[in-house]
Amino acid sequence: MTKPLEGIRIIDFTHVQAGPACTQLLAWFGADVIKVERPGSGDVTRNQLRDIPDADALYFTMLNSNKKSLTLDTKKPEGKEVLEKLIRESDVLVENFGPGALDRMGFSWERLNELNPKMIVASVKGFSDGHHYDDLKVYENVAQCAGGAASTTGFWDGPPTISAAALGDSNTGMHLAIGILTALLGRDKTGKGQKVAVSMQDSVLNLCRVKLRDQQRLERVGYLEEYPQYPHGEFSDVVPRGGNAGGGGQPGWVLKCKGWETDPNAYIYFTIQGHAWEPICKALGKPEWIDDPAYKTAEARQPHIFEIFKTIEGWLADKTKFEAVDILRKFDIPCAPVLTMKELANDPSLRASGTIVEVPHKKRGSYLTVGSPIKFSDLKPEVTASPLLGEHTEEVLASLGYSKQDIFNLREVKAV
Repeated sequence: MTKPLEGIRIIDFTHVQAGPACTQLLAWFGADVIKVERPGSGDVTRNQLRDIPDADALYFTMLNSNKKSLTLDTKKPEGKEVLEKLIRESDVLVENFGPGALDRMGFSWERLNELNPKMIVASVKGFSDGHHYDDLKVYENVAQCAGGAASTTGFWDGPPTISAAALGDSNTGMHLAIGILTALLGRDKTGKGQKVAVSMQDSVLNLCRVKLRDQQRLERVGYLEEYPQYPHGEFSDVVPRGGNAGGGGQPGWVLKCKGWETDPNAYIYFTIQGHAWEPICKALGKPEWIDDPAYKTAEARQPHIFEIFKTIEGWLADKTKFEAVDILRKFDIPCAPVLTMKELANDPSLRASGTIVEVPHKKRGSYLTVGSPIKFSDLKPEVTASPLLGEHTEEVLASLGYSKQDIFNLREVKAV
């Protein structure tokens, strides 16, 4: 089956998570992604948090499937020559080096454009160009703090909290993939390449737009009625941490289920939507609440919201999280069990859909990884193992016209 991005060659100069997440997604959809790595070491995540000695770490394998690995020393003239040839025959170069690194390598935007006017150069940055922090080194948790997520996550009586979701890394990679695809479509119309950049701060903030919404509402009226602090608590002039409150204006909370005393994940998330109030009352066996003036409207319920949640927990006390959700979904009540990584890894629905896939690896044996979160009617992306360091060096060089003797010579000078 022809894949949509077949024929697109991508030079992957990225490492760790944000950039590799981007290029892996494009590789799943058919792009020929060539990961350029330093001979002898490669991407730092090959060695980080290893669980099997002398085998690539899961951190690497789960972000670099479907790619080819080319080892290349771009500090050597021979290595630069190889890279120049690769640039001439590629469509996209993706990088997440520190500011100015490409320029110091001798591959500024002007030089890249000279070598290949159709080249799209895509960059992951910590902050946008011209930002007063644009020289600051950024990692996942730094991005969550700089993008506003941490200040609004957690409980009001505790410190800012980092999310386990990769809001700074993988999220930025997804944004960059959209930028690359947009630039490729633009090139079809203009015949010219361009620069594409996504900053981690911007990507986190893009996911926090409802909090920016709340900041403006707070400044106008002085309170936020869907937060637990309302109506009895106090608001400052900044959006507070809201615990487990829903961000969409519908009260919600994480509630205990049967077994919570010994199982730290025996919980469900329960949302009280206005149109679902009558079904909620019926599900809980509280029909008297339906027309009770103290509970009938969202405004009336808010002062009692934690009493309502306590009543729901009483109803949940003899039900597991799965039993509870099976009952509540029949009433069309928004809820979900709090699922662990172990439960997700073994979820038959996720296995069947390709969201969780088992991949054979030459050194590790089989391992689990995420598959494409995007589903198509005419495409089912196949996830293949991440490459061993330098596994495709000879193949890539041969595709650029290098003979076996040329490749031998490059190895002799340790350029590959």
